[in-house]
Amino acid sequence: MKRLITAGMIALALLSAGCDKLSSKPVAFQNTDLTGLDYAKGFSLTDHNGKPRTLADFKGKVVVLFFGYTQCPDVCPTTMAEMAAVMKELGPSSNEVQVLFVTLDPERDTQELLASYVPAFDKRFLGLRGTPEQTAATAKEFKVFVSKVPGKEPGSYTVDHTAGSYVFDKEGRVRLFLRHGQGPAPVVHDLRQLL
Repeated sequence: MKRLITAGMIALALLSAGCDKLSSKPVAFQNTDLTGLDYAKGFSLTDHNGKPRTLADFKGKVVVLFFGYTQCPDVCPTTMAEMAAVMKELGPSSNEVQVLFVTLDPERDTQELLASYVPAFDKRFLGLRGTPEQTAATAKEFKVFVSKVPGKEPGSYTVDHTAGSYVFDKEGRVRLFLRHGQGPAPVVHDLRQLL
């Protein structure tokens, strides 16, 4: 009888443990879930302070990575302003988030220009740049569309590019692709899931 009671208790414990697993829901993101993606693994660029950087430097933080350029007339400043609003909304948790702006225009976006442009949105944001070859390799690694569009005068070109942002979890794994222009609320929701 004692054996039967013990076996029954073990069976009940196993059953309830199984129920707990069934009832726990997977994380529901409002943006595109990229968990397990086999590209967008990292970069090797220089920040706007002149320090070499890789994705590993930001382990322990949620990283939002956006590709753009400082002379961008619309998508880039609105994305950066939106991320500044997201940081305010996150409050103290925002210290566990690192926003990175990767220039797709290293010819015009000097270290000095990035150093004045990027932190103007939030002093914690970092601008990243590389040589034209490093920039092309990084864009390829992240499957970012980039195309120079000639202007009327030399040096007045624009750059068409992918408008969304990548998000990495605290372990440095790519998790999300944020759509441009959706407002701060869905981004705040998703980043809170990862914090």
